[in-house]
Amino acid sequence: MLMTGNWKMISSMLVLAAVTIAQGTSLHAAEAEQIPSLFLDGKPFTAPVIIENGISFVPMRPIFEAEGAKVVWDEAAHSITAKKDNSVITYKLGDQVAYKNQEKLELPAPGQIINGLTMVPLRFVSELLGNAVKWHAALHTITISSAHSFDTNVTYGVHLRTVPSGEDAATVVRMLPKAERIHVIREVDANWLEVQTEDNGIGFISAKPKYTDYSSQSLSAMQADAIIAFGGAYLGTHYEFGADSDQTNTFDCSSFVKHVFGEVLGIDLPRLSYDQAKEGTEVKLDELRKGDLLFFSARGLDIGHVAIYAGDGRILHTYSDKLGVHFETFEGQWKERFVTARRVID
Repeated sequence: MLMTGNWKMISSMLVLAAVTIAQGTSLHAAEAEQIPSLFLDGKPFTAPVIIENGISFVPMRPIFEAEGAKVVWDEAAHSITAKKDNSVITYKLGDQVAYKNQEKLELPAPGQIINGLTMVPLRFVSELLGNAVKWHAALHTITISSAHSFDTNVTYGVHLRTVPSGEDAATVVRMLPKAERIHVIREVDANWLEVQTEDNGIGFISAKPKYTDYSSQSLSAMQADAIIAFGGAYLGTHYEFGADSDQTNTFDCSSFVKHVFGEVLGIDLPRLSYDQAKEGTEVKLDELRKGDLLFFSARGLDIGHVAIYAGDGRILHTYSDKLGVHFETFEGQWKERFVTARRVID
């Protein structure tokens, strides 16, 4: 009986192990077959990417044409010619060399036709067009940037990272010093920018406004959404006049605004609403955008209250212990007591 029981247990364990191995094999196979995402000058590019023997192959014609090159395929010679500005690029399918204005360039592997497309090694695109190319292994994405101008200034030293996350020091490539010029390839989200440096390095930096002079309406909109989402997480938090700004158990109107903008965007606003009203630029009521600050008279003061405009005629603020942090319609007494609006998210 004991032997029978042991064999049943062993058999069960062997079946379980076999299933686990099979699942693991399927998982690794799925990961191996995962197709990288390709970004060309910050925009998703739908052309396929294929990886063979560790080499990324990309379609030559769609990428060259997307960058303004005229491409001609010679069926008889099985060669492709691309012309852009003063450059003439020729390549014969199957060769491991290409020519740019008669200059010979070696490829890491020959190009090939796959599903009707002439696929060439990714490095081919970089060397022939002078692009910066980066394979982000952790993200499984490829970035190609054709930028040759660097119009964004670093205004405060910021880390260039291999991934859009600041949690791991190992992801730091180097510190970009103040006054270094960069090109913003794309806005990853409200918190991160993918950038290119003048030495053709590509990586990610914080999108917080203190680090660069970069701005755009799309980034401002994402950051305003982040402000409202972060502030909204404190709904119901108790009100306390003169609340200590070093804690989050209670807020008054200006300590709440200071905390939210500091945590989300690294913007260090003054502690008092009267002083906060001096920050940023003034905006008219009919030009309000989500994330703008609204200031009101209160307690006999010209400016004694502040709220965050949440869009769609609503404000996010706190002024009474009964309500705590809450959303409210911007009407009635608030319209009557309104003094000015300021924009601190450019």
